[in-house]
Amino acid sequence: MLRLVQRRRSPNWIIRGTLRGIRVEETTGTSNRRFAEEIRAKRESEILAQSVYGRRASCTFAEAALSYVEKGGSKRFLEPVVRYFGTTPLARIDLDAIERGARKAYPSASNATLDRQFFTPTSAVLKHAAKRGWCAPIIFERPKVVRPAIRWLTLHEANALIDACGDHLRPLVIFMIYTGARIGEALWLDWRDVNLTQRHVVFPKPKNGEARGMPLHERVVVALASLPHREGEVFRRPDGLPYERPKRADDTSAGSRIKKAFAGACQRAGIEDFSAHGCRHTWATWHYAGSRDIDALMRLGGWKTVSMVMRYVHANVDEHRHTIDRLPGGNLGDIAPDKIRTA
Repeated sequence: MLRLVQRRRSPNWIIRGTLRGIRVEETTGTSNRRFAEEIRAKRESEILAQSVYGRRASCTFAEAALSYVEKGGSKRFLEPVVRYFGTTPLARIDLDAIERGARKAYPSASNATLDRQFFTPTSAVLKHAAKRGWCAPIIFERPKVVRPAIRWLTLHEANALIDACGDHLRPLVIFMIYTGARIGEALWLDWRDVNLTQRHVVFPKPKNGEARGMPLHERVVVALASLPHREGEVFRRPDGLPYERPKRADDTSAGSRIKKAFAGACQRAGIEDFSAHGCRHTWATWHYAGSRDIDALMRLGGWKTVSMVMRYVHANVDEHRHTIDRLPGGNLGDIAPDKIRTA
């Protein structure tokens, strides 16, 4: 049986004893005897249930999440999910519970945000648990998300945008267009990770948790060499101070730091429906158009799966032009110029 004891140097009650061959010695986290007794009884019940019915009957979401992270799983967006489900047994978590949790954690968020920041980490933890027999697999029905068409710039548009940027924004935009860096990676890039002599940059803490290096285009080297400082954050606000850093690991608001200035530059350049993240799309589209190398694009851009980069492949199909030219029906030269409609 389990019993409550107290140590000399701690006011909190300790659960101690052996039950069904399981040795327990853990704090209740409280000095209140009544609360401690409730915790002891609950812990005893969990051990009994596990010994009779197995881990599936007692494993909680918090336990599964901890195991998931210890095995190398991503912590990104996981904290709000763990905060919501906590010690809820996995057996009680179904699709309905997940949908309620998503709306509770992010009451005004779009479907895309719910999918990325609640459904995805929840799915990862539950799949991890299901592989270990701690719960039955759940068939997920994700929120419907309308994926916007990829918006990328031509070289003419990119030059117009760069010319329209203020002095503090111009080097940053050049950097993002020619490296494909995510906004957060660029905003808080440190000079210690930049080598202008070797024309190389390292992103030490990217989105997927794996550092990656990137050769620098000559245009980027020139832009960075013109900056007046060589310590701390590379890119600064108009007042010379670094951009405010996020307070949480799952904060995705990096783009808001430059949203107004970037929108103003787009307006002056006559560019519509384009956000700062589109600089990454532009780099990826240009890169594949010039290299036709999916593996290089994945490695340089920090994508983990081919599916993530296929949209840039789909936007670049000129290498297949010869297959269209072979279609039957005559050559363009066989048609009188005045018969060709261009609009």
